[in-house]
Amino acid sequence: MGALLATAAFIGTVHTLAGPDHYVPFIAMARARGWSAGRTAAMTLVCGTGHVAGSVVLGAVGIAVGLALGWMEAFEAFRGEVAGWLLLGFGVAYAAWGLRQAHRKRPHRHWHGHGDGTVHDHQHGHQGAHAHVHEAKSSPARSITPWVLFAIFVFGPCEALIPVLMVPAARGSWGQVALVTAVFGLCTLATMTAAVLAGHKGLSRLPLGSAERYAHALAGVALAACGAAIQLGL
Repeated sequence: MGALLATAAFIGTVHTLAGPDHYVPFIAMARARGWSAGRTAAMTLVCGTGHVAGSVVLGAVGIAVGLALGWMEAFEAFRGEVAGWLLLGFGVAYAAWGLRQAHRKRPHRHWHGHGDGTVHDHQHGHQGAHAHVHEAKSSPARSITPWVLFAIFVFGPCEALIPVLMVPAARGSWGQVALVTAVFGLCTLATMTAAVLAGHKGLSRLPLGSAERYAHALAGVALAACGAAIQLGL
């Protein structure tokens, strides 16, 4: 049992680090939306819990009804393919929305007239302190993005968990199944959160300058790249 728990911990950590889709989307979205470290960690934990729970439920059902390991792995692979397409599609849509926002925030000039007849102009963009708060609050993309990410991660599989679960399941020990699941899940969540927070801290120190208005578009590209990588088996 000790060896099995060590294996679960090792696989939970390595499969997370080996899959950039476990952390790049959160790092990119946090940078684009200006999320705090606390909010970024909370979003990562919520989506990560849904990610692990989806495979736990499938594994439990498969064990309960006596499904073969090959069948469950095939179904997990199918889920992974669908999740990859969803991430790719959402990334493309978000990048398009980000480009539209960037176009709206491009620097432009305003003319001002004064009572003494003086007329002058100045150029500015709507970023940072000049952002239009009412536009940010009314943006549908801002309100649905966390839910879309959560749905994608719930649907995305943890293929590495299923084979690990089958060993204690073959012994008929549900207690060991629960323990292996807990160790795998905790290691996965801890690794996801650590990777995301490290990336969040590093990226927050990277000044984008005039490219700041393209932050949303760049985040969409990052999400789409993760989806494409899943489809390519990378």
